[in-house]
Amino acid sequence: MTTLVKPHGSDELKPLLLEGAALEAEKARAQSLTKINISSREAGDLVMLGIGGFTPLEGFMTRADWEGVCDGMKMANGLFWPIPITLSTDVSTAAGLTEGDDVALYDPERDEILATMKLTEKFTIDKAHECMQVYKTTDMEHPGVKMVMEQGDVNLAGSVKILSLGGFPEQYGDQFMTPTQTREEFKKRGWKTIAAFQTRNPMHRSHEYLAKIAIETLDGVLIHSLLGKLKPGDIPADVRSKAIGTLIENYFVDNTVIQAGYPLDMRYAGPREALLHALFRQNYGCSHLIVGRDHAGVGDYYGPFDAHHIFDEIPHGALETQPLKIDWTFWCNKCGGMASMKTCPHDAADRLLLSGTKLRKALSEGSEVPDNFSRPEVLTILREYYGSLKDDEKVEVKLSGHSAK
Repeated sequence: MTTLVKPHGSDELKPLLLEGAALEAEKARAQSLTKINISSREAGDLVMLGIGGFTPLEGFMTRADWEGVCDGMKMANGLFWPIPITLSTDVSTAAGLTEGDDVALYDPERDEILATMKLTEKFTIDKAHECMQVYKTTDMEHPGVKMVMEQGDVNLAGSVKILSLGGFPEQYGDQFMTPTQTREEFKKRGWKTIAAFQTRNPMHRSHEYLAKIAIETLDGVLIHSLLGKLKPGDIPADVRSKAIGTLIENYFVDNTVIQAGYPLDMRYAGPREALLHALFRQNYGCSHLIVGRDHAGVGDYYGPFDAHHIFDEIPHGALETQPLKIDWTFWCNKCGGMASMKTCPHDAADRLLLSGTKLRKALSEGSEVPDNFSRPEVLTILREYYGSLKDDEKVEVKLSGHSAK
C-alpha cells in the first residue's frame, strides 16, 4: 500500500493518452475531423492531460467551470482548481462548429494533431475579468495577461482523447517524467515525503539552499523544471538541465534529489500559479512544494510573499500537497554562508540577495559573477551558453520588481 499523497480529487491518476489499437484508430479518425489550431499554452495543457498531470480533468473547462475557477477557485462540481484550463478559437472558426461535433486539436508548431475533442459548449468570456482574477492586473506588459488577451474570442469546452505528447519524451529523454514514473521512482527509493522545487532558471546558491532545507526534514526533493515556453531572455531547458545536473552531482548527497521536467508554459500568475504548481505536484506524488520569494511572479505585480499567504486563504483540505514556506534567502558575508531573514541578524550591507534575473543579467553582459552567487561548475556551463549566442539572439535583461532589490 502506497504512502504517497493521493492524486488531486481522485484515488488514482487519470492519464488521457490513448495507447495501442485505440490510439491508431483515433489517429486515423482525426484526419477527417475539422482542425482547430491550438496555442503553445494549450498544447502544454493537453500534454499534462495526457500524462495525468491534470488529474482528474477530462478536458477543457466549461463556462460554469471557468467562472467558478476565476471567482472562487473551484469548478462547477466543487473541485478546487486555481487557474482556468481553457481552449479558445476565433469567431469564424467557432461559427462553423456545432455542439456535439468531434474536432481535431492541431499544433501548427509541430504540424501534428495532439488530440481529439468532443465539443460540448461554445462560449465567450470577459478576458479582462479573467486577468484581474488570476493575474491581478490587465496590464498588457504582463506576459500572462498578454497570453489571455490575445487568445481567440470563443472558448470551446469538451472531453479530450490525447494522441501525442508533443515531442517532449523524444526531446528531453529521461528528464521528461510522467506522474506515474515519478511515483514509481519515489516508491523504489523508499521516499514518502517529497518536496517539489519549481524552477524556470538554473539553480543559484539560494535555490540550492532552499532544496537543502527541504532535504533536512523530508526524504527527498524533486527538482522540477519547466520544459514549455518561457519569456524572451530566459535560459533554455537543455542548458538549465545540464547546469542543474552538474550542481546535483557536485553538491548534493546521493539519493536525495531527482531532476525532472514538466511540459507547461509559464503563466506568470504568481500566487494562483503557486497553487496550480502544488496541485499538479500532488499528482506527481509530492507531499510538499517549496515556496520561496516571488514564486511564479514577474516584475512587481505581486508582493514577494503573496504566494505564501494564498495557501492560508484556500479551504482546509483543498490540497494534500502543502507549502514549505521559506523567507528571503541570501549570502551573508558576516555569517560566512547562506542564511535567511529568520536566521541572520546582520544588516542589509552584509547580504548578497540572489535572483535568477540578476544572474542572467550579469552573464548576458559578461560581468563577473562571484562564487557566493552561483557554483563555479554551474557558471562555466552558463557562460558557454551566453558566449554561443549571436548578437541578434541576445535579449536585454532588465531588473525590476523584487529581483532589483
